[in-house]
Amino acid sequence: MTSIASLITEARKARHRAKAPYSRFKVGAALESADGEVYAGCNIENASYGLTICAERVALVKALSEGAKKFVNLAIVTNAKKLTPPCGACRQLLWEYCGNIPVHMSNTRGKVQTLSLGDLLPLPFDKRSL
Repeated sequence: MTSIASLITEARKARHRAKAPYSRFKVGAALESADGEVYAGCNIENASYGLTICAERVALVKALSEGAKKFVNLAIVTNAKKLTPPCGACRQLLWEYCGNIPVHMSNTRGKVQTLSLGDLLPLPFDKRSL
């Protein structure tokens, strides 16, 4: 199992690869699978803002496309003073594929807060809702 500090370091590295020419809000994410593999992602903006892809979704899609099935931790790093949780769309996708995993939010100043995905998305829409 990867240490939380190492996972945050991987998210911090991914943040440096972000493509954020419009917002200048760079985000890095690192998703750890149950077998200890880490999948990092960064946000990738587009002039058509709706096509922008969040770091958390990039990491998740990379992991799923590589065959990962079970996940145990997610780290997110931004440069914001206030720690940044995943957006609503990311929360929904993370819930679908990761369940109630710990989400470790950090910033470049070293502040860290951990919440469960269930705390961030208390009434999820999932297969039980169908």
